[in-house]
Amino acid sequence: MPLPRTRGKALRQRLAELRGPDVPAKALDARALAALAANPGCRRRAILDGAGVDKTALAGALGSPSAFGQSQFALTRGNAFEAKVKADGGAELLRLVHEKLDRRAEPPADAAVPDLSAIGPEGRTARTALALREATEAPGTWTLLDHPMLALDVAGSPAFLEPDAVVVHPDGSWTVVEIKSFPMLDGSADPAKVGAAARQAAVYVLALEEVAARLTQSGAPAPEVRHRVLLVCPKDFSNLPTASAVDVRKQRAVTGRQLARLTRIEDIADTLPEGTCFSPDLPAAELTAAVESVPATYAPECLSACELAFHCRARSREAGAVTTLGRSIRAELGGLTTTEDVLSAAHGESGDPEDPAVAALRRAAQLRAEALGLEVTPCP
Repeated sequence: MPLPRTRGKALRQRLAELRGPDVPAKALDARALAALAANPGCRRRAILDGAGVDKTALAGALGSPSAFGQSQFALTRGNAFEAKVKADGGAELLRLVHEKLDRRAEPPADAAVPDLSAIGPEGRTARTALALREATEAPGTWTLLDHPMLALDVAGSPAFLEPDAVVVHPDGSWTVVEIKSFPMLDGSADPAKVGAAARQAAVYVLALEEVAARLTQSGAPAPEVRHRVLLVCPKDFSNLPTASAVDVRKQRAVTGRQLARLTRIEDIADTLPEGTCFSPDLPAAELTAAVESVPATYAPECLSACELAFHCRARSREAGAVTTLGRSIRAELGGLTTTEDVLSAAHGESGDPEDPAVAALRRAAQLRAEALGLEVTPCP
């Protein structure tokens, strides 16, 4: 639910103070939301993303520059490929949608491509919602929305998202289109990259479902948001587009649950010391103290999804946290949260022998000692 006007204004002012004076907010995109949903327990990322802090600049100011993100070459190549796919009013894109997702419908011809320009993200969001409603109420035609703007409530704060395209089918249903520059070789692409694209598309599906719910409440026909999205990629080693339908129901369900688990941003902001600021222009010591005032939940997966991963990894290693070894190992160790606790339990110096994790560690220590020909200390 949206925040009351006065409360929302106070939160926006508080988040602006966290960014620093005259520091513009960095937009929260679907890629960042998908990564945030994959680690919902990380309050540090939640407040930084919610406040629109530029984490790349922040990581550099902390002395742990990020290696996360796309190269300029990849961005240029991706933009050129997207322009090719959408040329001639999106004729090739609509042909792929028809071929892969809706062969029973009439082939797209003279599809509508509404103008979605407006002032500010709120204006573009409203214009997109109006275009979706008009297209849904005009059955029998194809409509292509090029870079629409969608809003999704995340931890009590709106995130404005911009999918590559949304297509309205002749039956009034809506499909998300993701255009990527990685190749599709012999009809299949890198599973890791396809998975990342599916998680990103699932965020757009969630945002479209919120638009559909609002249209239904206003008395408009209830549109269907399709859970099979279209992934468009270069074919083999060429620049010719090809596509595949990707079912994102699982990703949508997981992402929806994880976003719902996020602690509300205003709750996190209320716990911060007065005067906390994440501006990269601050002295290194002051900036480090500000970042460390918000707890983080580091895992190795963060290295491919968060700009602050190197900084958080260093702090996690200094603390001897077992999360540096991975979430699966952390889960198996139960209440043993540091490597010191683990070694102490394995050597029989601490821990409850009835604890399965402690018993397994002590048995592993015995087996290691036997294999190395060391003196075996009987487990208590």
